[in-house]
Amino acid sequence: MSRSLPVWALSLLILLFDSCSSGKSAYKHGDYYEAVLTSVNRLRQSPDNKKSKEILNLSYQAAVSFLETDAKNQIDANANFKWRSAVQSYEKINTLYEQIRTSPGAMKVIPNPVNKYKELTEAKGKAAEEVYEAGVQALLKNTRQDAKDAYFLFKESEGYSPGYREAIEMTNQAEYNATFRVSFEETNASRENFSLSPAIARTQRQFLKFYSTAEALNTKDPIDQTLKLIYRGSSVPQRPSTSTNSQEVEKDIKVGEKLVNGKKEPVYEKAKAKVTTYSKSISAESIAFIQITDMKGGSQLADQTVTGVSSWQYSWATYTGDQRALSDSHKSLVQKKEAHPDTNQLVEKARQELLTNLSNQLKNFYSKY
Repeated sequence: MSRSLPVWALSLLILLFDSCSSGKSAYKHGDYYEAVLTSVNRLRQSPDNKKSKEILNLSYQAAVSFLETDAKNQIDANANFKWRSAVQSYEKINTLYEQIRTSPGAMKVIPNPVNKYKELTEAKGKAAEEVYEAGVQALLKNTRQDAKDAYFLFKESEGYSPGYREAIEMTNQAEYNATFRVSFEETNASRENFSLSPAIARTQRQFLKFYSTAEALNTKDPIDQTLKLIYRGSSVPQRPSTSTNSQEVEKDIKVGEKLVNGKKEPVYEKAKAKVTTYSKSISAESIAFIQITDMKGGSQLADQTVTGVSSWQYSWATYTGDQRALSDSHKSLVQKKEAHPDTNQLVEKARQELLTNLSNQLKNFYSKY
C-alpha cells in the first residue's frame, strides 16, 4: 500500500530541490558568492545534504578569492571610489563568514571560514575620506544637482565612519544648497470652507520646500518661485438629468404538456410585458487655478485650471403586463426604487478629486527641480 507525502513534506522537498538547483546554477555561471549563500541556507534546513556540501566546498574558496582579488585590483588600479568597492567586497566576505558560522551543516564543510574585519575597518576609513573629498568637490561646483550629489556623498561618508570630520555639517549645507524653494499663496474665491493646502503637503519632498507667504517674508532663505493657488468653488446642478427608455418584451413560457402521436410535448404560451427603464445622472465639479512665476526673471511658468469631477448614476425600472416575460436584468431593475443623490457627498468627492489632480499636476511640474 503506497503512502502519499504530507503537504508540508512535499513543499520542503520542492524547496530543497530548488535550492540545490539554484546553487548549482549560480556556481556554473561563476557567481560563487550566491552559490555559497544558497548552499549555506540549504544546509540549515538539511545539514547532511550531499549536493549542497559539494557546491559549498567548490564555491567558497573561489568566492573569497574572487572578492579579495577584486578589492586589491580596485585599490591598485587607483579607480574612482576604489575604497568604496573594497568595502563592498570585504563586507561580502564577512557576510559569508557570518552565514557559515550560523549554519552547523556548513561549518562541517568550512570549519574555518575567513573574515576581513580588520581590512574592512581600514577600508571604511579610507572610503569615508574618499567620498567626503568627492562631496567637497561636488559642492564647490555650485549647482543644485552637484549639491544633491554632495549630500549623498557626505551621508555615505558618515555611514562609513560616524562623526567623520564635518560630514554632518557638510550634509546639512549640501541639502540647503540643493533645496528649491517656493513661496505659495492660497486664495479661496468661493463661499465654501475648503483649502487646497493638502495638495502642497503631498507635493513637498526632499530638496523641494514650500513656504507660506508669511513664512517667505520672515525667512532669509532664497525663494526661487512663487505659486498662487486659487479655489474657484464647486458647482452641481439643482436636479439630475433623467432619461427613460420603454421596450416591449416577450418570452415563451411552458404551461403544460400534451400528447402528440403518443408522445408528450410541451405547451407554451407567450408572455408579454412593457418595461420602462429610468436613468438618472448628475456630476459635481470643483475648480482651482494655479499660477507659477520665476522669481529671478519674472517669467510666468504655469497658468492653468485644474478640475475635479465626481459623477452619480442610478437606474431603476417599472413594468406593465406579465412579469414572466421579464429577463433577470429587468427583474433586478424593477426591484429597485427611485433614489436621490447626496449632493454634499458628491461635492466632497469632487473636491478630493481636485486635490489629487492638483497634487499630481504640481508633482509633474516640480519633478524637474
